[in-house]
Amino acid sequence: MINPAKYPNHLLKLIDVLKKLPGVGSKSAERFAFEMISWPENRLREMAKIIEAVPAQMHHCPHCGCLTEESCRFCKTNEKAHSICVVAKAKDVFSIGATNEYQGLYHVLGTLLSPMDGIGPDRLHIEKLLERIQLHEIKEVIIALDSTLEGDATSLYLKSLLSPLNIKISRLAFGLPMGSSLDYVDGGTLARAFNARSHY
Repeated sequence: MINPAKYPNHLLKLIDVLKKLPGVGSKSAERFAFEMISWPENRLREMAKIIEAVPAQMHHCPHCGCLTEESCRFCKTNEKAHSICVVAKAKDVFSIGATNEYQGLYHVLGTLLSPMDGIGPDRLHIEKLLERIQLHEIKEVIIALDSTLEGDATSLYLKSLLSPLNIKISRLAFGLPMGSSLDYVDGGTLARAFNARSHY
């Protein structure tokens, strides 16, 4: 067996980059790297061009935080809605949108409260959320956060912050197992959770 320390330097760099992807450990990164170097040069160059173009082609909407290429379709399509769904990550917007159960506005916090990791309320996009609630005359805030310790803590924080506004606050609950992330919840379960959301 070849000692990884003897791998060519650039191969080690490629493995190190791949390990930065979520859920990818050393062994998986090595497997991916060796697969990639077996690709024809044109495929590698195409992949490199796509990755290089990400900063220029993709950005987060300055209003809702959703991922978009040009004008935000989530803000434009639902600009007259009076409900806003609060999620942790931009990816969650696409998961919820795929259920076709919700037609309102979205707001991406960007992260969840996690004191152990030094993530406090100042890291959440709260001021923008409060501005949008007032601007759009929001009547319901739907909290769609992971059913984890961090998700629960963030939900409680949002509830305490929004309660004085005298608007309806609900949270997805039905069908979402404890400790689950929206990333791993299937569309049917997520749709039922949306329909059965409870007053929070």
